[in-house]
Formats: sequence, structure tokens, C-alpha cells
Amino acid sequence: MQRFAGRIILLWGWRRALVAFAAGALAVLAQAPYDFFAVCFVSFPVLVWLLDGATGEASDGWFRRLRPAFATGWWFGFGYFLAGLWWIGQALLIEADTFAWALPFAVVGIPFALAFFYGFATVVARLFWSSDIGRIAALAFGFGLAEWLRDFLFTGFPWNAVGYAAMPVPLLMQSVSVTGMIGMNALAVFLFSLPALVVARRHLRLGVALFVVLVAAHVGFGYFRLVAPVKPTRSIDVRIVQPAVDLSEKWDASVRDRIFATLLGISGEAPADGHAKPQLILWPETSVPFLFTERPDALTALGDMLADGQMLIAGVVREEGGSANAGSRYYNSVVAINDKGEIVDAVDKVHLVPFGEYLPFADLFERFGIGQLVAGPMNFAAGNERHPISVPGGLRAAPFICYEVIFPDLVAVDAASAELIVNVTNDAWFGDTPGPYQHFRQAQVRAVENGLPLLRAANNGISAVVDSRGRILDALAVNARGAIDAHVPISGHALFPADQRRINGLLIMLVLALAAFTLNVRQRLRVN
Repeated sequence: MQRFAGRIILLWGWRRALVAFAAGALAVLAQAPYDFFAVCFVSFPVLVWLLDGATGEASDGWFRRLRPAFATGWWFGFGYFLAGLWWIGQALLIEADTFAWALPFAVVGIPFALAFFYGFATVVARLFWSSDIGRIAALAFGFGLAEWLRDFLFTGFPWNAVGYAAMPVPLLMQSVSVTGMIGMNALAVFLFSLPALVVARRHLRLGVALFVVLVAAHVGFGYFRLVAPVKPTRSIDVRIVQPAVDLSEKWDASVRDRIFATLLGISGEAPADGHAKPQLILWPETSVPFLFTERPDALTALGDMLADGQMLIAGVVREEGGSANAGSRYYNSVVAINDKGEIVDAVDKVHLVPFGEYLPFADLFERFGIGQLVAGPMNFAAGNERHPISVPGGLRAAPFICYEVIFPDLVAVDAASAELIVNVTNDAWFGDTPGPYQHFRQAQVRAVENGLPLLRAANNGISAVVDSRGRILDALAVNARGAIDAHVPISGHALFPADQRRINGLLIMLVLALAAFTLNVRQRLRVN
């Protein structure tokens, strides 16, 4: 092992870049759907050893001295994001004749940009680097800071944050209810990097002790959370519809009635054996294949389908305006429809997907003939606010459309005043690739963080009912067509409120930063 680490440390040039790239790509196997988290105990020690050797000349300025560290982290990130996000290109192949030209920009360009966050992480780590366990703390702090920034900079895209690698099953998800994703990301990198101490042997006993304590706390807390009795205060019977509509037909006017009839048919079926009539029916994102303003008869059909007391929450495209003085504005929305066929509430998507639902810097791009790449026949406007929807049983459901659910802070704001999390999405753009599984895992963790059940309706999967501890009560596989009938118990709220989770996570980051700084200073004094 010592010889292997020594060779890694001494790598330079393209060989260093190649090993960093491979280590990052390997780490993706820890994410859904593979969930082989053990690979991170290889990837992150290799990154530590690469950074051990990523030093500039003492006579160089600080920028040139840090450049090798940045390059190492960037190549690690490029491998990680390229291997983890290649499936984004699948969306461009739905209409390949129009959008195939953009495939390299999506598949390579997005990982290229995201890799800068991990380059930043390794630069921060290198600033506090030492020859002992302090460098492990420094790397954990650097990655924790980078993942936090990735949550909101440039509209944010915290997909496949490192912390998810430490939460492949509900047993290992419970700690996030205390640390939040800020703390979980930092602790995951710290834990995954500890095997790097085996080579130097300095602080090895401390590293082993911390490893045992952290793993025992992580597993033990998860076990006690899962075996602790949960006392439901209320419940709701739900039906989640997964129509598995082919996206090549999604906006085809000639098949819209057939798609709508499929949705009505699945929704109106008798309850599955042992289940009561659903009080709430849930359809996926943009599942209604036309505008209600153009087809008021559809609302009549929905009123006829819904029994007394039932409610439908459906993903729709909502239109506003369209007067002689102004054009129409379109929103990616969910609407609540009562048993009379009346729209009683609506919530618009606030956090839109750049280039998918709207075109940033539209005037500039349109000069070059570049328009919206995916999602539908129009650009969407962002909603102004989100609020819980009142559903049968006196409950409130916090709706999140598509990838809004991957943002911990965004979900926490509205989940605090709700008893259910609702996520509607259309992951059919990405086929049966890792994308839908990764999306579902992040939604699953939101349920644990906020201590609320999750109802998820996806056009082609993964639709599911998840309880407040992240356990899947029922689900439909990718590309299956059908419905889930479930009796969902409602029990409590988050173990810690969002503000406290954020404070806990920042305290973990502070401890790591102080440890890294202290050991770095001590080493400098010892050398001098």
C-alpha cells in the first residue's frame, strides 16, 4: 500500500490528470442506482495522495503554487460529473433532428463547468494542508464548502452531492435529519478519506478511532430512528398515476385525447384489494397534454371522474395573459381540482431549469439561432411564490415540480408548514438511465430531512410513496404504466428545524476548518 501511495504522490502531468479523472469517475458508483459506496474509500484516498504531490515550487507565487491542486481537483470533478451526468444528453435525442448538435455541450460542457467547484474544493484544502489527519479535515472542509456553494451559485445544481454516497439505504439516511446536507457532505468526505492515513501511519490510531465512532454513530442513529415507534396523528388514502407517455407523442395534437383518456382510465379504476377509495389522486408534471383554457371540457370530464370528496393534483402548463396588448405567459404548474371539476388552487414552478424551461440571456442566444433545448413547445416563466395546497383530511401538501426537490433549503421552507411533500416530475426525457434513480434518491432524502411522507408521481417512473423515515412503502418501476394505491400515515415533522440543521452543518464545517488550520500551523512551526 505504501508503494502504491508513493507512486500516486509522484505522478505528474497527464498521468496525474488521468488518475484524478479515473478516481472521480469511479466515485460515481457510490451514487444511485449502483449504491456501491465502498468505492469512495478508494477514490478519496487516491485524491488525498494526489494532493500530497500537488505542490508548486517554493519560489512561485501563491497562484502558481495552488495551480496543481486546482488541476487535480478539477480533473477529479470532471471525471465525477461526466460519469454521473452523461445521461443528460438523452433528453436531446428525443428530437435529435433539432437538438443533436447540442449533445457535446450538454454531455461535456456541464461536467466541465461543475468541475470548477471541486477544483475550488482542493484549492481550499491545499491552503490548510499538512502531513497528518489535518489534511483529511482540510479536504472535508473544502468539499463541504464547494457542495454548499453548488446549491445556489449560478441558479444552483447540487445534483449527486457527495453526501448522498453515504446514504444508499434508509438505515444510513437518518443522520441527515441532524446534520443537513451541509454537514453530511463534509462528514462523508472526511470518512471516505481516512484510509489515506494507513500509509503515513501518523495519527493512524486517531483516524481508526474517529472512523469507528463516525460509522457507529451513523449506523446506530439510523437503527434507533427506524425501530422507534411512529405514532400517526392522521392519514390519507392516495392514488399515484404513472401513465408512461411516450415523449415523442407528448405534444402531438392528434394523440392528446388518447393520453388524457389513459390518465382518466387509470385514475378511475377501482381501488386495489385492501385499499380504500383514494382521497387524493396525483398526476405527474405537465401530464395534462393541453391547456385548460383551450379545453374547458376537460375539467368537466375530471369532475365526472372524481367521486365526492376526492381531489386531483395534476401537473399542467398554465397560461396567463394572451390579450391584444401582451403575449401569453406560460407556467409549469400543479393545479388542485375538486370533485366538481373546479380548479381550487395552483402553484407555479419557481426554480426553472436553464435551457430546458427557459433560455437565459435569451436575446443573445436567439441571435445565434439557439433556443430552448428541451421540455416543451414554449419557454416558461418562473412563479413568484410557492405555498402548500390544502388536500382532503385537513392536510397541507407542499408541491415541488421536477428538480426543485433536489434543493434542501428550498424544500425546507415550505415543508415546515405542511404535512406532506409532493413531487411531480417527468423524467422520461432521460429514459432508463441513472438519471431517474438519482433524482428519486434525492427526493427520498428530502423526506428524511423534513420528517414528512413523500408522494412522487413521475411520467415514466420512479413514482413512489415514501414514509417520513425514507422507507419506500410502494413504487412503480421505470417505464411501468399503472397506479399506486396507498394508505399514508401522517406523523410529525422534522427532528430538527431547517435552521438548526443548517447551524449543525456549519458547526461541523467549523470544527473541520479549525482542526485543519491548527494542524497546519503546528506543522509550519515544527518545520521552522
